[in-house]
Amino acid sequence: MVSKRKLSKSDAHGDSLTAELPQTKKSRISCKEKTSAEDGAVENDSIFVQLIKTAGITLNAGERQNDIAVDQATFQKKLCQILRKHPFYPHVVQEFVSGLETHIKDRDQFRNCLLPCAPVRGEVTRNLVHSYCESLIKLLLGIETLQPAVITLLLEKLPEFFFDTVGTFGTNFPRLIVNQFKWLDKILDSKDLIMKLMQMVSVSPAPIQHDIITSLPEILEDSQQSEFAREVSQLLKRDTRLTVPILDALSNLDLDAGLLAEVRQSAMIIVPAVKLEDLPVVIKFILHNIKAVDAVQVISALRKNLDLSSCILPLQILSSQSKLKSQPQTSSSTSQVSSSQNCVKLLFDVIKLAVRFQKGISEAWIKAIENTVSLSDHKVLDLIVLLLIHTTNTKSRKQIERVLRNKIPLGCVPEQLLQSAFRNHSLVIKDFFPSILSLAQTFLHSADPCVVSFGSCMYKQAFSAFDSYCQQEVVSALVTHICGGNDVEVDISLDVLTDLVTLHTSSLIRYATFVKNILDYTEKLNPQQIRKLFYILGELAFSQRQEDSYIQDDMHMVIRKWLSSTVPKYKQMGIIGAITVAGSMASKRSKEDRCSLERTQQSEEHCRQLSILLDLVSYCCEQSPEALALYYDELANLIEKQKGNLDSQILERIGKSVVEDFSNDFVVDLTPVVDGVHLFPVKSLYNLDEDESQGTIVINLLPLLSQNWLGKSVDEMATRNQGKKIVSPECLCPSFRLLRLYTTEQHNGSMEEIDALLGCPLYLTDLEIEGKLGSLAKQEREFLCSLLFHALNWFREVVNAFCQQQDLEMKGKVLTRLQNITELQNMLGKCLAASPGYVLPPAIFDCEALEAAPTVNAVGLVKKKKTGKKQKSEGSKDSSADHSQMEENPEGNQSEAETTQLEKDTTEKRSGIPLVQLQSYRAFFRELDLEVFTILHCGLLTKSILDSEMHTEAREIVQLGPAELVFLLDDLCQKLEHILMPPAAKRAPFLKQGKDCRNIGFSHLCQRSSQEVAQCAVELLKPLCSHMENMHNYFQALITENEEVVDGPRVNIQEHQLLSSCYQQLLQVFRLLFAWSGFSQRENSDLLRSALKVLADRLKPGETEFLLLEDLISESFHYLLNFQHSVPNFQCALTLTQLLIVIAEKPVASWKKDKIASLAKQFLCQSWMQPSGMREKGSQFSDALHTLLCVYMEHTDNILKAVEDISSVGVPELINSANDGYSSTYPTLTRQTFPVFFQVMMAQLENSVRSIPAGKPSDSREVQLEKLLHWNMAVRDFHILVNLVKVFDSRPVLSICLKYGRLFVEAFLKLAMPLLDYSFKKHREDVQSLLKTLQLSTRQLHHMCGHSKIHQDLGLTNHVPLLKKSLEQFVYRVKAMLAFNHCQEAFWVGILKNRDLQGEEILSQDSEENDPGEGVSQLPREDPAEEEGDISGSEGGSEHNDDDEESSE
Repeated sequence: MVSKRKLSKSDAHGDSLTAELPQTKKSRISCKEKTSAEDGAVENDSIFVQLIKTAGITLNAGERQNDIAVDQATFQKKLCQILRKHPFYPHVVQEFVSGLETHIKDRDQFRNCLLPCAPVRGEVTRNLVHSYCESLIKLLLGIETLQPAVITLLLEKLPEFFFDTVGTFGTNFPRLIVNQFKWLDKILDSKDLIMKLMQMVSVSPAPIQHDIITSLPEILEDSQQSEFAREVSQLLKRDTRLTVPILDALSNLDLDAGLLAEVRQSAMIIVPAVKLEDLPVVIKFILHNIKAVDAVQVISALRKNLDLSSCILPLQILSSQSKLKSQPQTSSSTSQVSSSQNCVKLLFDVIKLAVRFQKGISEAWIKAIENTVSLSDHKVLDLIVLLLIHTTNTKSRKQIERVLRNKIPLGCVPEQLLQSAFRNHSLVIKDFFPSILSLAQTFLHSADPCVVSFGSCMYKQAFSAFDSYCQQEVVSALVTHICGGNDVEVDISLDVLTDLVTLHTSSLIRYATFVKNILDYTEKLNPQQIRKLFYILGELAFSQRQEDSYIQDDMHMVIRKWLSSTVPKYKQMGIIGAITVAGSMASKRSKEDRCSLERTQQSEEHCRQLSILLDLVSYCCEQSPEALALYYDELANLIEKQKGNLDSQILERIGKSVVEDFSNDFVVDLTPVVDGVHLFPVKSLYNLDEDESQGTIVINLLPLLSQNWLGKSVDEMATRNQGKKIVSPECLCPSFRLLRLYTTEQHNGSMEEIDALLGCPLYLTDLEIEGKLGSLAKQEREFLCSLLFHALNWFREVVNAFCQQQDLEMKGKVLTRLQNITELQNMLGKCLAASPGYVLPPAIFDCEALEAAPTVNAVGLVKKKKTGKKQKSEGSKDSSADHSQMEENPEGNQSEAETTQLEKDTTEKRSGIPLVQLQSYRAFFRELDLEVFTILHCGLLTKSILDSEMHTEAREIVQLGPAELVFLLDDLCQKLEHILMPPAAKRAPFLKQGKDCRNIGFSHLCQRSSQEVAQCAVELLKPLCSHMENMHNYFQALITENEEVVDGPRVNIQEHQLLSSCYQQLLQVFRLLFAWSGFSQRENSDLLRSALKVLADRLKPGETEFLLLEDLISESFHYLLNFQHSVPNFQCALTLTQLLIVIAEKPVASWKKDKIASLAKQFLCQSWMQPSGMREKGSQFSDALHTLLCVYMEHTDNILKAVEDISSVGVPELINSANDGYSSTYPTLTRQTFPVFFQVMMAQLENSVRSIPAGKPSDSREVQLEKLLHWNMAVRDFHILVNLVKVFDSRPVLSICLKYGRLFVEAFLKLAMPLLDYSFKKHREDVQSLLKTLQLSTRQLHHMCGHSKIHQDLGLTNHVPLLKKSLEQFVYRVKAMLAFNHCQEAFWVGILKNRDLQGEEILSQDSEENDPGEGVSQLPREDPAEEEGDISGSEGGSEHNDDDEESSE
């Protein structure tokens, strides 16, 4: 009764509770003043004090806790008995509670009642009292007669402390009061208590709300958990400030699945808006107790809502504010930043705990990331979580590596994401450093260049972001890669170290000893890698720290040892290392924290060391022409690389000798008669300055080469013995390159000092070699080849030097030199063909010796046998490389038959000497610089223009000729393919580590980044577009003039072939550029936009400035699509299609896919003729046809319909045509190309059916019918294709049919049979029709197996066992399907006789026919001659008799 009265009083005054709070606080203050007594026992005559004392507790005042002398249970039992036996019971209870209320008015006494009692340790009570005792209030709450009144008293007391701060009196009274309700053995009216506590939550301050909510799980009974959870979940939606306590409380409750999902959804909604410090609690609840079925869905939703960028923004704001405020404020902001970072770290600790202790979380997170397709949906969170799982869950490491390997090439996990993770979350990521190191090491072993690049970025970011221990581990790992010997790993590791030494020199110096150890493993490094290594060591050794001189000593020792070696490889390494170190010594250092005197002394010391080093290198190279040429090339590279950054004294020292040496060694005055004995008569040729009769200089090539050639055995040894420098024509081009770069460096780019070398003639001989080569001796032919090689390389270096001159006359001379190059290449091709076994003179000296240099006789023989295959074997794997030989033989990109025909028509008619393709001789030609392609800005000059404007005016028009354009475009294609399309990094087999010859001929190019090369290519797009439009106009006009006949009378075959080659290479340049993977990186987005803008501007000039990227791509696509009507050959058609695919793939759009499919079909339906009137054919044409047909199938909206169209329309037309005929609908379909069509159709058909989802019991009737229709069409196509083997029974067609026939049957068993299981009863007719059609195909496959065994063709019989196994599985799977539908009595298996392709019985197989293993059961048939089955309807179900395909091998 007392309890009810008190509770009602509390309820009645609940509304005015807030208004009474000030008075309550005032009374508290007066109470405090009145109860300030000394510590000691409370003594008065109140019933409360007396009964408590009698029960065993002594009440104390002040700071001393209440004492208990008996056990807690004894106290409760004794007090309960005293109250019940009291004469005034139950009124004594009310008086007892009133005494308690009076007692706790004093704050100290109230605190003592809320704190645990202190046990009395007397002799008697030592063993009676537990060491820990509950508080007096909690003991009273355990007595049923007192509990309601005490609860009411406490709840009335709680509002007194709403606005009390903990620090005022040192005690948190609200928390102590709420704690009294926890873990009570029994609550008489728990529902009422919870209701009142929730009412208290609605009016109490936030700290007290937090305490009440988090304490409720320990107060609730089990039956109340669901109701409480629903109530607080509604509160969560109304007030996000209580997110943390509510979710903390809910995580401690046992909720049913539905309620948990509902609350989790509520928590998921508030994730984007929750405070950073509350985020870990929210994430912990979301990840709490997730079932495996819902894990992927929950994780996917969490990924979508959790954005770490919102966590970083406050950090950036605080750090920016700290820069604008005073020091005390800055330290405050720093602490806030640190606190925020700690919150982020705590967030990932929560995820880590979930991954470690909750089964399925890691798999679900990985699956959620795998299912993310859009590039923009991938976040920093994904990368960090993958690293976290990799560190925590060892079983998932392979899966994570696979996910990253798949995502990185697609651009889903760009390097910018990795950089952001390291920059903003280094505190979190540092814990995952072992995984970062492991993944980086694994990625560097990858075959994908994008993955390798990502691994290198991981190394760089880890070194930049982490402490010294991690930095040391990174350097050790990189050194291990370098010493491993794999070329790709060595290159990328050296590049990483180069970046680190550039950006973090002071940090890397501490680990210089590790890097220096690479010097012990230089045996495995190539010259380019040696250059990188010594650059790194040089930067470390010659930085501003003097204590690194031990590295200098070690480098000097190694370099001296190599230079003094007689082994060419070591001498080469010594020269490269010495010049690279010299560059580090000679570069101008920034003047930081050093006085000028110290800097001067250091500079003088470096100059002295540098002089000694250069003198040593020069002395060691004088006796070896190749070493001297390398010395010149390295000095030239040094000047070019450090343009404007070399010390002037050092530059003067280099240039002092180079001018004199070049003039003395290679330049003479032009005279009518040349003295000396030479192998050929000396003649001055290629003079462009004939008007200057006096003072003309000439390059003394033939006399020098002749002297060198005739005096190899005697004069060279004598020169070496005398210690004089050997003058060799091999040094001509390197020496000129050094002279040219020195001159431009000294004169700010001016070439006026040496411009006479552009037009000066060369001492050669009469080059009219028509019909003379056969009469020359072997030595003379080889001498002539060497002479042409040196002349060609001289002109290439001259073009390199003067290509950027703006003077019109100089431009004309450069174009003339290009024409000279193409002429000399024709002559050289003829000479090489007539000089078997000739050893070529080297022109590139910073590469390893070729283990298998191309021999002339091998090239000539292959050329005679089969040109197309030789071109394919020597070229790149990409289709463009098959056409990169145009500078010598413009017919090189045509088919085998065409090449042979053109040789007869053109070359051999003139000279009777075959040409040797020069593509494989790239290592023996000087490399063209990228600046040479500025010549492409000149227009195209065709023969037609020359004929109308007279040949005498040809040089006055500064324009390119077709042959020169082919030459430039071929070289540009090779460069772009090399640098922008890196090949897969395939590891060589053990003990077969061959030399990588891929970089030979690209030494200068490899010193540029792919971004620089792409930038150069984008700058060339305008002239390239102009050239391609010229090609388009030329071929359009040609088609119009000849009335759509390609081989009309007005067609100039040679010009047609040259311009076709130009067209093909122009398209290839565009494709290589836009296929560059670097465009997917964010820092190159502007470059991509500028490239697309060039193309879009051709359609809409001046209207593309503000177009979106999507619109630019669309306009570029339409611009390139306009060239479809003018492509001259099938290879150009394929390249144009591939280019459009590359453009369209930037953002995939359905209309672009349809356009590409339509274009591919148009090209397939076009008749492709050669200029000679023959149809295109050959292996290259077949390869291109295969690729284009695959493109068509992949982009068409209905593969099954496309296959049916070709097989049911195009093939019958081919069958009905003549032997050399073709399909009228698909002219590219001939008897020679039928295997190509057949393979693509079979492969695409099999691939298409694998994309049809397997049948499920839950599928609706409409879904089942749709799937059945797909399978019905696929089986019909399969039946048509299999039966074509009866007509086209060649071995390749049979092999294709056996291979893909098995794959189709396997796909049918896996995907179609489950569908038939569930749709047989609903769609019986459709299922019967489907099985009947497939049965006919399986019989034909069985006949093919018999045919293969009869002919004993090993290539075909290898397919038979697996195919028969699949056919047997099909038989029994159909039986199982009928049994599943209770129709097993309608099934039997008969014996199928062995037949050949035409259906004729193979009579020699009687023993196999009578083999009991051939049939499961047999039923008599109407036709006794052939015991085959059929499918027919019956009341009981379906009767099925199929082949027994069990192998009888």
